[in-house]
Amino acid sequence: MTDPISDLLTRVRNAVKAKQPKVDVPASQLKLSIVDIWKKTGFVKNYKLFRQDEKGILRIYLKYVG
Repeated sequence: MTDPISDLLTRVRNAVKAKQPKVDVPASQLKLSIVDIWKKTGFVKNYKLFRQDEKGILRIYLKYVG
């Protein structure tokens, strides 16, 4: 993976198109900051960070209107 931010955006976009309730992405501090801003501005419901060894998983709960 050469661009982790475009990977984050693509995974979220694909999950929204498929109307998934949540999406998991590999965690990083930058991604966590981006998703936190999305939560504060109301674009996502919530998120959780799961630690597995030295790697982490960021679970993003998607928000739908209507």
